[in-house]
Amino acid sequence: LSVVVDDGENRAEVVLDRPNIGLYIPPLVWGIQYKYTPDAILLVLASDIYRPEDYIRDYNEFLQWVKKT
Repeated sequence: LSVVVDDGENRAEVVLDRPNIGLYIPPLVWGIQYKYTPDAILLVLASDIYRPEDYIRDYNEFLQWVKKT
């Protein structure tokens, strides 16, 4: 499993290929998960309940939001 993290200025790919590796993605960082292997498991933990309206789904909208902050 690989994750691309992007803060609007910098982009990096993180490979999560061992069960003892974790990744913290802070607010205002775009994340894309891909390259799943058949045995991959992705566990997501959050500090609050999921609310779809709290998330930006469009990358261009994300870039505009990041520029404002």
